[in-house]
Amino acid sequence: MRAMRAVLWDMDGTLIDSEEFHWIAWRDTLASEGVKITKNQFLATFGQRNDSIIPQLLGGDVTSDTVERVGNSKEKRYRDMIRRKGIAPLPGVARWVHHLHDQGWRQAVASAAPRANIDAVLKAVSAADVFEGIVAAEDVRRGKPDPEVFLAAASRVGVPPERCIVVEDAPAGVEAARRAGMKSIGISRNGKSLSADIVVESLDLLGNGVFEELLNR
Repeated sequence: MRAMRAVLWDMDGTLIDSEEFHWIAWRDTLASEGVKITKNQFLATFGQRNDSIIPQLLGGDVTSDTVERVGNSKEKRYRDMIRRKGIAPLPGVARWVHHLHDQGWRQAVASAAPRANIDAVLKAVSAADVFEGIVAAEDVRRGKPDPEVFLAAASRVGVPPERCIVVEDAPAGVEAARRAGMKSIGISRNGKSLSADIVVESLDLLGNGVFEELLNR
């Protein structure tokens, strides 16, 4: 009997390129609050949890009620854009998630995004049936680089950390994988430095058998 193994996927920037949708949603939501932000301000927070992003972008003392209200408004705008315009998986994603599923790998999404966003994205890319677990912002107390999200995802699919491979596009996510005791594949589309075990510009550049080879190193 083949030993259990799993691939744990980050979502934003890994499964999909959602940067522009998130930027528009943050820009328009904060404009309605009377706050103007730049693209660089947005990029400095991309991939973080809303309870971290909103105090940075609004500045000063921000109540938990404000964080929740502004965050909910932004995420609704984001989901509405996905439903209205659709969103495609990044190159290689569809092939790999279905190939790994066919090969018996367990798969989970481990993301800082709210669960409703993850559900909307997986529906849009027709991939909901290949993931056996989802860990969203609501499920953890600490964001990446803390390993909590990946350890929770491994637990959801019933696979020990040392039998898991994380796919990530952010340094904080790669570090979270390392702290969780997991191997990692980094996606560096813009040439940024990642300390993952394997780094590629795109998943469609990965050779056949790379997940098996990495797990057995």
